[in-house]
Amino acid sequence: MLSCYCVFASGVRSLPLARRSDDARNRFQSELEFVQCLANPNYLNFLAQRGYLRERPFINYLKYLLYWKEPEYAKFLKYPHCLHMLELLQYEHFRKELVNAQCAKFIDEQQLLHWQHYSRKRTRLQQALAEQQQAPQQPPPHGNAAAK
Repeated sequence: MLSCYCVFASGVRSLPLARRSDDARNRFQSELEFVQCLANPNYLNFLAQRGYLRERPFINYLKYLLYWKEPEYAKFLKYPHCLHMLELLQYEHFRKELVNAQCAKFIDEQQLLHWQHYSRKRTRLQQALAEQQQAPQQPPPHGNAAAK
């Protein structure tokens, strides 16, 4: 997967249209998968410990991937938290801290807490909405009733 961060631009125009279409689809799928992997703090720790987050080509690739923040691409993401991680990876200090396993563990715990809170809050909102919809609908009072 890491070898796909090298972006090749040569020879694209000389390929047949069907081949270009297949290549574009494969590239889209590979980049989608990779961007979503960035939501995993343990994977980020792995990349940092192996030195990828210090390599200029890889850092440039992370910058290139920021296009996933555009709504036309973001709608394909199953793990939108990866966009926040992608944004943080633009900062050298964050990339350096990821070498520390405790940093990755802390991020992992914070994600879990966020998801737990979000799930509970969403459940409560859905229950309140369902109760509202089940309550008998009373017609709103007329403003001109007092004028009679």
